[in-house]
Amino acid sequence: MYNDRQIPVWQPGEYSYPRAFGFEPNLMPYLHGDGTVRPCMIVCPGGGYTHVSPAEGELPAKKFYDKGFNCFVFTYTTDILSAEPLLEQPSRDLARAVRFVRANSDRFEIDPERVCLCGFSAAAHVCASVCDYFAEITDANPLYGAVSCRPDAAILSYPVITSGRHAHQGSFRTLLGRDIYERTDAEAAALLDRWSLEKHVSPDTPPCFIWQTASDASVPVENSYLYAEALKEKGILFAHHVFSHGRHGMSVADSEWGAGKIGEPYCLEQIVRTIEAMNAGLISVSEEDRKDLIAQAPENRVPKKDGADPEVMVWPDLAYAFLRYAGIIPSE
Repeated sequence: MYNDRQIPVWQPGEYSYPRAFGFEPNLMPYLHGDGTVRPCMIVCPGGGYTHVSPAEGELPAKKFYDKGFNCFVFTYTTDILSAEPLLEQPSRDLARAVRFVRANSDRFEIDPERVCLCGFSAAAHVCASVCDYFAEITDANPLYGAVSCRPDAAILSYPVITSGRHAHQGSFRTLLGRDIYERTDAEAAALLDRWSLEKHVSPDTPPCFIWQTASDASVPVENSYLYAEALKEKGILFAHHVFSHGRHGMSVADSEWGAGKIGEPYCLEQIVRTIEAMNAGLISVSEEDRKDLIAQAPENRVPKKDGADPEVMVWPDLAYAFLRYAGIIPSE
């Protein structure tokens, strides 16, 4: 399932997440290759920090490709077993991806001043982390250390944002530790505060387009409101769209998605590597975790067939209009 088009963002010896089992964060390119310099969209699929969902990868990348972007789908570090807290790793992965794309802008025919992120669910949390903390995320590699990792704009789709009352606790338990909500020590409180991203918007946070459905039963819609309110307070350009209905994980919500067509499953590489490690006896897991892990293998996943949603499927067009207003899309 590993595609030879995938481009690793870390150089040999730089990446060391202990439960990667040979996986390395990578970019899958969707490039026009026509000699035209274009804005860039890095699509980051969600998955609760336990996996990277194929349904939120190729489909939105193709939407923005068709709108004139050169695109990448980014597969970052996750942990399907929530056994090793991820902490800074996913945001460091994404910061390197932004730097890598900018540093290679000539190669990829992109405008380095028009690099956007499009994150879904927990990956929107990764994107918002880089939006909030880009100035703090350093890079020791001299090829990238002087290159900015600040996105020029971000699309946050049904985002995980807050660690507080309206938290999607599963995401934070995988990011910060399974017991993070049971701990009462100062370190746990500091971690929950740091990763509650509505608290850390700054005047330098890039413009953001946020969308979600009011009936999202997995990530409460209040996450979107909290981040939008923080952007407003800091004077950041933003748009916030709440659709009337729809489940969590609607991706592009069009007929292709509605028919269960999710594109290539390359985003699931780390799950495949983890299954291989389990089968080789490199890790031991409970019977319950073993069943859950096997169920997430590409060949065992059964895509949902919800049908297209005419209301929600307009969000890429709304996002495109926002990005034009924000100056990311050059004037015709």
